[in-house]
Amino acid sequence: MIIEPLRATAPKFKELKKLNNMILKEIIEKLNLKVYNEVNMDADVKSAYSSDLLSDVMGNAKSGQVWITMQTHKNVASIAALKDVPAVIIVRNGVPDDDMLEFAKDNDVAVLSSSEPTFPLCGKLYELIK
Repeated sequence: MIIEPLRATAPKFKELKKLNNMILKEIIEKLNLKVYNEVNMDADVKSAYSSDLLSDVMGNAKSGQVWITMQTHKNVASIAALKDVPAVIIVRNGVPDDDMLEFAKDNDVAVLSSSEPTFPLCGKLYELIK
């Protein structure tokens, strides 16, 4: 018996349904996120990007996405500002370093925290903005 691959029926990434946008403060309320600095609360969030590898985010994150990570140092805020990411969500109750908060505030990047691990948080955020 020969089994044919399902390549013809699997949707391509670009063919997936376009997500709706959501305002950052609505995401904060619905996901019960802790707010470390109140900037960009009215930012229009198009989707999210989850990665702990800074070079991955630099190469692949898009403007208007929130960044979900466990990293808490200043370079996270630097890359978020560079990529025009309106907010960083730190998972597992992570606490941002002071220099991260200072840089983020100066560059209009909201720093948030969730008690959730990465996978459940990504799923909940997807359900909100799909």
